[in-house]
Amino acid sequence: MEALLTEHGRTFADEAGIRLRDTPQPLYQLLVLSHLLSARIRTSVAVAAAQALFAHDMRTPRHMLKSTWQQRVDARGEGGYRRYDEKTATQLAEGAELLLEEYGGDLRRLRRSADGDLDALRSGLRRTPGMGPVGANIFLREAQAVWPEAAPYLDKKALQGAERLGLPASPEELAQLAEQARPTGPHGPAVLAAALVRAALDKDLVADLRAHP
Repeated sequence: MEALLTEHGRTFADEAGIRLRDTPQPLYQLLVLSHLLSARIRTSVAVAAAQALFAHDMRTPRHMLKSTWQQRVDARGEGGYRRYDEKTATQLAEGAELLLEEYGGDLRRLRRSADGDLDALRSGLRRTPGMGPVGANIFLREAQAVWPEAAPYLDKKALQGAERLGLPASPEELAQLAEQARPTGPHGPAVLAAALVRAALDKDLVADLRAHP
């Protein structure tokens, strides 16, 4: 567990340059990243596409909505994201519009309306165009760093990584082992989830960890 967290314990939000806090802009950026990560493309490409969108000032729902379809396509293309161009470029604008209309651009309002109910949170997130169950799970895996009521949030993908590493299947037991191995405070469950997802996605990572525990 310690080697897993030390070598691979970095959240995908951090990798994308999102300084995650419980404030509107980084939460929106996480929503965009989660949308891109949920597509069937390499994680590195989705992260690079998110970075490119943010570099082109599409960091808030208002700025995303003001951008043109072609600007969104071009920005994501810079990150190597060339699949589903028309669909995702349109969905990003539709999602920004919905967020502004329903929550004033602030996902904390969704959190407050859910009042600690994870099913309500997932349902609210899935109302965003392009955000299916996978995207909602990605968002909550990362957001648990600042929304502690969701922790420990380890979905099927994270638990698949735990299984490959021969670790327990219980989210609570995994979180306890992680805290014992490398205490990281409130960000611990999100760091653990990201590390386990990397294990689920990368067989070489698992082989290396098993060879050098």
